[in-house]
Amino acid sequence: MASIPRALDAGRAERHLTVAIAAHERAIALRVAGRFAPAEQACRRALAGYTAAEGARHPDVANALCELAATLEARDRPTEASRALRRALAILRSPSNDPDLLRLRLQARIALAGLDRARGAYAAADRVYRAVLAEARRRLPRRDPLTVGVLNNLGVLRKAEGRYAEAVGFYQQTKRLLGRDRQARATLEHNLGGIAHARGRYAEAEPHARRAVTLRAATVGTSHPAWAADVAALAAVVESRGRLDEAAVLYRRSQTVFRRKLGERSLEFGLGLAGLGAVEQQRRNVARARSLYARALPTLGRLLGRHHPDVALTVNNLAVLERNEHRLARAEALFRRAADSLGHALGLRHPHTVLARGNLRAVAAERLKPTGVTRR
Repeated sequence: MASIPRALDAGRAERHLTVAIAAHERAIALRVAGRFAPAEQACRRALAGYTAAEGARHPDVANALCELAATLEARDRPTEASRALRRALAILRSPSNDPDLLRLRLQARIALAGLDRARGAYAAADRVYRAVLAEARRRLPRRDPLTVGVLNNLGVLRKAEGRYAEAVGFYQQTKRLLGRDRQARATLEHNLGGIAHARGRYAEAEPHARRAVTLRAATVGTSHPAWAADVAALAAVVESRGRLDEAAVLYRRSQTVFRRKLGERSLEFGLGLAGLGAVEQQRRNVARARSLYARALPTLGRLLGRHHPDVALTVNNLAVLERNEHRLARAEALFRRAADSLGHALGLRHPHTVLARGNLRAVAAERLKPTGVTRR
């Protein structure tokens, strides 16, 4: 009689496993398609199925947790994503010579470092990226996509830190190792455009940004948030080249996708509002620009924190608007807030901090001038 329950348990486990595998594959497909809400549901079904069939410490559970984390990050839930990744890494802690398990563990570490980078914890992200790169170079093939990916992530990190020459160096290493994956090439073109834009090389940035849009459209289509992010990046470049009407069209095109796929409370939608605000500010549509900044800042602050660099840059832009409207006390308070946040997050030598502190000094001096001598 004892063998019958075991046979039944084995049958149930097999059914759980079959359902879990199908749900996991569906979760990946839905996430790649940009359908994040049903992707999360499918991933949670996979996670429950793997746990029931194989136990809570099985590598399949860790794999599902990594997939869940990717979806949660896309849905602007970084705390939950971090928790899922840490659970996965606890499962994968034991050393293994299995290359798939090694790659999964390194991918989880990269993803966790990416969350650190996104919240402005650059030193923590740097430590992990460098450790992963060293291990990947030791234990994986030279052109392994994971190695290429971490080099690219180091480039993104260096850009955020204002170390632009180093960022270019990492992107060049990425380019040399990159295969024919059009998604990866689109990401690299996006990043090359971004670093050229950050360095003020706008004519150089535009071809990269346009290639990213074209490559991404060919791989995921024009209704995916990744394509919309490329369009928004192109909008920023076009704006910097003075083509404000075109930039506004591009921002609105990207916002349509973000609204439909991610919602108006998403980070990408909030960043798009801030971008549109900057365009309207330059077009001298002051009320419209102020309204867009007012809508963007609560979303950015809620998702990133009050002192995040992206929040501070939007505050700086609002301060410029107030200064141009001769509301100098308001402008000075906003410039001070932006400079303090950027100095704390990025350091006093970062280009963004230098800009904000320069703006603060200028408006403070302007307030000391006699009435009627206001400098525009």
